[in-house]
Amino acid sequence: MPTTTSGYRTAVRIGAALEPILGRLNPRLRAGALARQDAGDRLLDWARWNRDPSRPLAWFHAASVGEGLQARSVLLQFRRLQPTCQIVYTHFSPSAEALARDIEADAVDYLPYDLPAPMDRLLSELEPDLLVFAKLDVWPELATRAALSGCDVAIVAATVSPGSSRLRWPARRFLEPGYQAISRAAAVAPEDAGRLERLGVGPERIQVLGDPRFDSARDRVRAVGVDEPLLRWGLGPPTLVAGSTWPPDEAVLLQAFALVRQRLPDARLIIVPHEPTAEHLAGVDRAASAAGLPAAIRLSTAPGPVPLLVVDRVGILATLYGAGSMSFVGGGYGRAGLHSVLEPAAWGLPVAFGPRWHNSRDAALLLEAGAAVALPGLRQAPHVMAEQWAGWIGNEERRKAQGERGRELVERNLGASARSARMLAELISARPLRTSRSAAQSGQR
Repeated sequence: MPTTTSGYRTAVRIGAALEPILGRLNPRLRAGALARQDAGDRLLDWARWNRDPSRPLAWFHAASVGEGLQARSVLLQFRRLQPTCQIVYTHFSPSAEALARDIEADAVDYLPYDLPAPMDRLLSELEPDLLVFAKLDVWPELATRAALSGCDVAIVAATVSPGSSRLRWPARRFLEPGYQAISRAAAVAPEDAGRLERLGVGPERIQVLGDPRFDSARDRVRAVGVDEPLLRWGLGPPTLVAGSTWPPDEAVLLQAFALVRQRLPDARLIIVPHEPTAEHLAGVDRAASAAGLPAAIRLSTAPGPVPLLVVDRVGILATLYGAGSMSFVGGGYGRAGLHSVLEPAAWGLPVAFGPRWHNSRDAALLLEAGAAVALPGLRQAPHVMAEQWAGWIGNEERRKAQGERGRELVERNLGASARSARMLAELISARPLRTSRSAAQSGQR
């Protein structure tokens, strides 16, 4: 059975020690450090009082929001197939806390750092039969120790970009034991399967089952009622909704918006920053003023639709896309990576994004289908975006046709969640019920 290296454990210990120190300078790191102070304790309490040794337990882990949405889509299908199975859900990022609270699991908590002692405690108390990671975030210590305990380890929605740092030394050496511990992997596409092999997953353990993000995006759109209050922000002239933006994205958008308004003064823009901190929102205000635009109005104070609306809440982007006539997705002008393009596509909106999209399979599919537009570098982007924007407003038929191609792409790729859930259900069904420590103790009384 593979085990983690001393170098990996040392790196994790250093990271755990540095986070509180670096958190003094970085609010995001500080929030994470505070949130994880008691990580795992609620799971331990739940296990002591609510773990039923006569029932199997599946433990889903998804680090952040993106992975969490994919995991949730599979988890819901899995619960239908295995209604007697107890389910635990863990995450690592504070940004995923709100999503985790809505997960249909028996217990939810932060996951501690991937070190032997906390992982052994959780595995000993929870006694899982199945451990499921989402996308690519395999924790080597947890995975290897779970496998050693007799637990099956799986990964769903598994995708590995060609430029992933995990494929290079030293990350590949540190992470390889975790991937070697995987019993079954649901890869998004054949090329992902090949890269999973390079990471250490046995080829006989990999199935290509598609991407649950398509199911997740479609389901989130369908869950929005026609009377949803957020949809009113798109009433009136055509509105562009820009989601998960960072300052470089906003610089392009606001300059383009100023150019569009010279020709089409009724045009509207809704900006949904990826991290709507006070500092970030103030930066949007300054950029709007520098572009000669009307003052940006916060969602929390706006009386109704306005020319430039800036959202100061989190967790509503997928719904807000429904208020738009067209969309822009952030992340393509920085190092954060392009964010999800599937929610606006599921709404039937044409999508624009920056030039750093090549690690996004979904963006490539939308471009191939003629449902999206990739913008050039920062210097030319405002003018190109303004032309595209004005064209969308001026030709409603073409705009709707482009958006419909995106919606059709989403519909054609549905079903990965159900296929992945069946794979997990087969793992659970094929194994005998584990004779748990708690059950053994009960039998001795």
